[in-house]
Amino acid sequence: MLVKVFGSAVFGVEATTVVVEVNVVSGIGYHLVGLPDNAIRESSFRIAAALQNNAYKLPGKKITINMAPADLRKEGSAYDLTLALGILAASEQIKADAIDEYLIMGELSLDGSLQPIKGALPIAIKAKEEGFKGFILPKQNAAEAAIVDGLEVYGVENITQVIEYFDQAIPLEQTIVDTKKQFYESLEHPEFDFADVKGQESIKRCMEIAAAGGHNIILIGPPGSGKTMLAKRLPSILPPMTLHEALETTKIHSVVGKTKNSSGLMAQRPFRSPHHTISDVALVGGGSYPQPGEISLSHNGVLFLDELPEFKRTVLEVMRQPLEDREVTISRARFTVTYPSSFMLVASMNPSPGGYFNDPDAPVATSPAEMSRYLSKISGPLLDRIDIHIEVTPVPFEKLSDERRGEPSTAIRKRVTAAREIQTQRFEEIPNIHYNAQMGVKQIRAFCKLKPDSKELLKTAMERLNLSARAYDRILKVSRTIADLEQSEAIQSHHISEAIQYRSLDRDGWLG
Repeated sequence: MLVKVFGSAVFGVEATTVVVEVNVVSGIGYHLVGLPDNAIRESSFRIAAALQNNAYKLPGKKITINMAPADLRKEGSAYDLTLALGILAASEQIKADAIDEYLIMGELSLDGSLQPIKGALPIAIKAKEEGFKGFILPKQNAAEAAIVDGLEVYGVENITQVIEYFDQAIPLEQTIVDTKKQFYESLEHPEFDFADVKGQESIKRCMEIAAAGGHNIILIGPPGSGKTMLAKRLPSILPPMTLHEALETTKIHSVVGKTKNSSGLMAQRPFRSPHHTISDVALVGGGSYPQPGEISLSHNGVLFLDELPEFKRTVLEVMRQPLEDREVTISRARFTVTYPSSFMLVASMNPSPGGYFNDPDAPVATSPAEMSRYLSKISGPLLDRIDIHIEVTPVPFEKLSDERRGEPSTAIRKRVTAAREIQTQRFEEIPNIHYNAQMGVKQIRAFCKLKPDSKELLKTAMERLNLSARAYDRILKVSRTIADLEQSEAIQSHHISEAIQYRSLDRDGWLG
């Protein structure tokens, strides 16, 4: 007897429906075709043990299983439940007339219980698109899949529940999630707060501008000046994620199996801080079985690279194109996959290998040759893509010992959100642009018009600091954000002069 059961393969951040055709006839043999990987080939042993431990068995007949489309590579152990039910239905051990109305996925343990799978959210989205009545999957992934409206989601703990549902019509408990309610409830107060930061008012101002316009920022300063502390608090002043952004972010984390079991939807902006020993594939994504990298996992959030010159130069250079295009395309001989990577880059570095630069009282002296070698690890083109360069100086004792708390993150976030709302209205008609840092040349020309005095000021700065054309665009974008924070329609000369101050690394004495 021939039976068709439906599963799904995740490729990139999108799912493709897989038709599992199971044919059981007289004879002996177990044939699995359709480009399965080793994890799927091994499923026969898991399925045999799970069925035996639940009073069923693999039929002693010729079993042929085809996973269509046959030219698409299938990987992972998530097809165990799909194959097991197909075998039971095709060998007529159970009645399963309505099995083709459901998409079924799950990894089997030897006792028949189910282990969680990866990519539950993109699979659920595809199941709804293709008109399936419901999605049966492990209970641990049910909250994540139930985010999708208009699809019945059943989280199950073992194979017996699924068998009884189809064979004896014993109902399964449907998982229902009020996505909007859960989303707004989880926008709780941030873990890190700017109120904890003593002094550093100018750096807080920089962070506020960066958050308001989504600008990339680099902090340069000696050890212990508070670079990491400030960076960790940046997500607390970013505007709350929209429901659309939360879904997009959850989808990427779902593919790598990094969502929390308790809540389906990710409501907090991601903050990723990879170690400097990271490889380029781990950062941008890819591999023999493509997976999103750190830049995609920080989509709609913050990617923090601490001690930037310690990263391998090749790793930093692969970020240049994703920073510009806000997506990364992984191309191999057999496939091309695109992951979104619209993130805020926050980098920090010591100004020299010893940590101190141009400081006569420095405990460690650094030769010009060592300085040059240290800073040459960061290329000019990469620095050009960072809108704001700011020097962080150590906090004096008077401010450290001050008992008064600084301005809390909630107050800064209100100003940032107000500036972002202005930008949302400005770019309402333009697809894929939501804030100032995303502006292209066309939008810069349209929304960053300068008065004659501002133009003259910028011209002088360009000539004196020998800035590139890209740096010119960055200054205009940052000055547009400063104007938005002041609710100013036009860019004034003081907005331009403040934006020019935030190009520290373009000045003499840094990168030659």
